[in-house]
Amino acid sequence: MNALSIGVVTVQSFTGTYGINYGRIADNIPSPEDVDMKDISENEDNATSWVRENVQSFLPETHIRGIAVGNEVLGSGNQELEEVLLGAAKNIYKAIDSLHLTDVIQISTAHSTAVFANSYPPSSCTFNDNVIQYMRPLLQFFSQIGSPFFLNIYPFLAYRDNPRDINVNYALFQSNPGIVDNKTRLHYDNMFDAQIDAAYAALDDAGFKKMEVIISETGWASKGDDDETGATAQNAKIYNYNLRKRLAKRKGTPLRPKIVMKAYIFALFNEDLKPGKTSERNFGLFKADGSIAYDIGFRGLKPSSASSSHLYLRDIQSREHLGKERWHSLVTLCIIHSSINMLKSI
Repeated sequence: MNALSIGVVTVQSFTGTYGINYGRIADNIPSPEDVDMKDISENEDNATSWVRENVQSFLPETHIRGIAVGNEVLGSGNQELEEVLLGAAKNIYKAIDSLHLTDVIQISTAHSTAVFANSYPPSSCTFNDNVIQYMRPLLQFFSQIGSPFFLNIYPFLAYRDNPRDINVNYALFQSNPGIVDNKTRLHYDNMFDAQIDAAYAALDDAGFKKMEVIISETGWASKGDDDETGATAQNAKIYNYNLRKRLAKRKGTPLRPKIVMKAYIFALFNEDLKPGKTSERNFGLFKADGSIAYDIGFRGLKPSSASSSHLYLRDIQSREHLGKERWHSLVTLCIIHSSINMLKSI
């Protein structure tokens, strides 16, 4: 499906640190026929049409800086999608190139941690054997065009599934003893940094040491089922507020201290039609009516008069939380996850 996030970015890179995913597994989403990745892979004209309709038509008013072709395709178990992912990425890139937008828009794809064989300690992380045949040529292509590695990480899920062994403060950026990676001797005081460095270790092992990791999704559920330990509004507030503070420092991870950490927060709204556990429908910073789910500095949202898919951020408390950069956009083409048209700049 067609999805969009807002983030602080400029030409050829996401040079700010903080953005928000706008998932729309709720009412009024596009049909699968409108956003089928196989068609994009098989036909360059389809890719060009998609880019013209979903990207070029919104320029220059919307500052679109990236297209993620597919969301969590590798490791999903859907071999058909895994096989067409690279072709779709190449055709979208060709379309961007033909429209003379390669200096403005990056092409990548978003991965889940399912692509990794292991991630603890971070230095031991490698790619799973069942994805490497697709991952390696994909990374080779992205390396050639200077694209980053997009990764979705959720300390909430790790803590929810193993609360006995994981310190909740380690997952929430709160004070805790942390861990030490015995191989690198690096100390980690939060899971977010450790998961990013695990991705860097896997990239290094695969021969792509110079590729940057950008977090395309992260967040914390404000509500969950009885067995979903940690899914509370208070924990969601703590996680997202502390994450904003962490990103505002504009620092890297222990393994890559010079690469400024960048992340998109999942998500803008609670998505009432998502299947699965209650937590899946409660990752939003805002409720469906635009009121805040919990306060981390945003006051509310106001729909524009033009369309329900055009929203303006309103009453941002303390603009310095965002730095003084402008909000920009990341478009995601996928048939696995969320969908949206656009968010306008402030």
